[in-house]
Amino acid sequence: MTNLFADKRFLVLFSLYMAQGLPTGVFTQALPAILRSYEVSLQAIGLTGFLAMPWALKFLWAPYLDKYHSTKIGRSRTWIVPMQILSIVLLLLVAFFNPQTLANNTGLMQFFALMFLLNLVAATQDIATDSLAVRHLNYQERSWGNGLQVAGYRLGLVIGGGLLLYLIGVWQWQSAFLSLTVLLVVISVPILFFKEKVNTETHAQPQYGYFDGFKSLMLHASFKPWLLVLVTYKIGESLGSSMVKPMFIDMGLTFEQIGLFVSVIGSLATLAGALVAGWWVKRLGRYLSLLYFGLAQAVGIACYAYVSWQWQAGHSLVLWQVYTVNAIEHFMSGLAIVALLAAIMDYCRHSHAGADFTVQVSLLAIFGGSATLVAGFLADAVGYTHYYLISAALCVLCLWPVVLWGRWLKA
Repeated sequence: MTNLFADKRFLVLFSLYMAQGLPTGVFTQALPAILRSYEVSLQAIGLTGFLAMPWALKFLWAPYLDKYHSTKIGRSRTWIVPMQILSIVLLLLVAFFNPQTLANNTGLMQFFALMFLLNLVAATQDIATDSLAVRHLNYQERSWGNGLQVAGYRLGLVIGGGLLLYLIGVWQWQSAFLSLTVLLVVISVPILFFKEKVNTETHAQPQYGYFDGFKSLMLHASFKPWLLVLVTYKIGESLGSSMVKPMFIDMGLTFEQIGLFVSVIGSLATLAGALVAGWWVKRLGRYLSLLYFGLAQAVGIACYAYVSWQWQAGHSLVLWQVYTVNAIEHFMSGLAIVALLAAIMDYCRHSHAGADFTVQVSLLAIFGGSATLVAGFLADAVGYTHYYLISAALCVLCLWPVVLWGRWLKA
């Protein structure tokens, strides 16, 4: 353990994944609540799903980051250092942004542009950081590397989401985002002093089309029944979870309450669910894990309908019930995502492991994230209670492709 924390490679990776989590936390955890507090419509909040497109499409420019780099600076540092600097600049711009302008379309579009650029920079940094990890960690070290990836990213998510909301409530907008910027500067220091391994690989590259590797995966007979699972499994959960923060704002929860007791506890519950799933997936197998945890995911989303129904019926809001329901939903989501990622890894060919994993995760993000685009319109049309019941039902319906896939496995 001592050697682990003394090794600068692990320190660098932990800091870089934490740096990714900060802007992601702002976008996924804090942004919906911030927008709703400034009376931004649910429709506009739902459309923020477009801002995450760089994460879904990053596989398109990933090969170019390996191809174009400075040997003097380092293959990954060529891209990581500029991305870190750009992230700092963008957070500074956010800090000096006037949140009162969110009430008009011009201000809202300017803020959305900043959020889109933050996502683009973070997604690009992620590509280079993953490359750095693969090239600098041997087989035995990668388990620690992946553990630090999850820990660093989750810590950044909590700070950029839950803690940021708390600080906005206590210190106001500018001071909160300036604090986040200072933290990003501090955790960017390790990569500045890190020396990458010298690339000793030959420059000869096999002659094949850019998309040939992706096509061979998609057209393979064993992948076809899995593809339908991949593009449908997270649709219901993505739809339901996207309106949670706006609903809490409408219920009267403060930024401090949402930040500390919703975002932080929710992130810890997700981590707990992931750890439990890591143990159960081995025992249940891929098919039963996806089926059972998919049902659990539906139950978690449906729990929000109970909270909403209580609130809309005029009953006093019981905060411990709100926090418990939020923790349950995040725990169930943690179970489901680990089962899904385990199956995704099974479909990665050794010769195309990075590309295969990236394209599957990108498909997951594209189709799952597309549900958030209609979330605001649906919630506004039917109300929160029916909205969550519809989302839970969609979670169950999207398990039918899992059943078909299971039949194919047994055939």
